Amino acid sequence: MTAKDDTQNPEIMLKLESHVPERALFPVVDAHNHLFTEEDPGTMIAMMDAAGVETFINLTGNTAFTFVQSGYTYTPRDIGWFIDRYVSAYPGRFACFTMSEFANCMEGTLIEDNGFGERAARRLEDDVHRGACGLKITKELGMRYRDLKGDTIPVNDPRLDPVWAKAAELGIPVLIHTSDPAAFFLPDNEKNEHHSTLLRAPDWSCAASPFSKEELLDQRDELLSAHRATTFICAHVANYPEDLSYVDGLLEEHPNVYIDIAARIDELGRQPYSARDFLTKRRDRVLFGTDMPARADIYRTYFRFLETRDEYFAYPDYVGVWGHQRWMIYGLGLERDTLRKIYRDNARRIIPFSAA
Repeated sequence: MTAKDDTQNPEIMLKLESHVPERALFPVVDAHNHLFTEEDPGTMIAMMDAAGVETFINLTGNTAFTFVQSGYTYTPRDIGWFIDRYVSAYPGRFACFTMSEFANCMEGTLIEDNGFGERAARRLEDDVHRGACGLKITKELGMRYRDLKGDTIPVNDPRLDPVWAKAAELGIPVLIHTSDPAAFFLPDNEKNEHHSTLLRAPDWSCAASPFSKEELLDQRDELLSAHRATTFICAHVANYPEDLSYVDGLLEEHPNVYIDIAARIDELGRQPYSARDFLTKRRDRVLFGTDMPARADIYRTYFRFLETRDEYFAYPDYVGVWGHQRWMIYGLGLERDTLRKIYRDNARRIIPFSAA
């Protein structure tokens, strides 16, 4: 009889101290999040105050965002609902981006060859005049949006140029999510470091993507070069935290580009020396974000990661659930000047929202 193999769930013998901050060292702008449920704004503010979060930015301000176990859906709605209930009612505490006309494009939806870019630019201008302070582009661009011929729309498709030009004219940033973790593009087997993630959310696999991860990033980088007057925020550490030297080169080459750390402390926290050096070097170009349900325990884990030198601790997975981490992470212990810029100053500088 074969002995049971318990090596996949070992009992950890390390005796380590824990230093979880109740509040962030400086006021925080969560520059990458969504309203996952229609939370009572007063309840949200009480939680934000307890954790030291000054402003919550809802990237999908003109949609209802529904997270299902293996994916998510966007339901278009008037942006006035979020602005009236949250932004205007609580000045400085909430802000929002718009998805413009992209909110009407679900997975596989056809984008008309003629007129979509111009129509999306007009919708963007209208939403900004109503209170939106940025444009959110989801990963469907380059992976699922198709034109009338059935071809996948590349990230740098010239038919969308009016959208990027309008963002530059309006002085608002474009937060763009291109590709996904590198392992999502590989076959899902036991050698895949995201195997446990893809077992729970098989729809997240990019193995059938019409473009490879490298092709998608090349398309995005060509877009960034072609529209240098537009400010871009490349979400999730430019969606290549597995290769910080690449991200560093991207920022060096494109002064119009910023990144956020949303939902990537798992990747950064397993390479703490490299991550600390990178974030310190690029502290003027990094924004704080979580992309997870707005909860004090999640915020405090992010603060612990950024502020302390705690070792080998757990983090919530991509949907804010504990106990699904693939490895433990380490705190970076960033210096005060770096923390201040990442927590709030950089977001205030490039996103035109009303500060608290």
